[in-house]
Amino acid sequence: MFPFWGNTCYGSEPISHKASLERKLKFLVWIRDDLESRLAGINASIDTIRQQIERSDSAV
Repeated sequence: MFPFWGNTCYGSEPISHKASLERKLKFLVWIRDDLESRLAGINASIDTIRQQIERSDSAV
């Protein structure tokens, strides 16, 4: 999926297995945090629309 995960080196410097795992972990945490912030925005939009619907229902 992510071809750079399989790379064992940057340039000519070998990277330890631990460093490779730490790089993967950092990347996955970044993806998760990005998705969480997007999801929070979507949830806020959903709540706003639901509130608007409730207000329009009660105004009728």
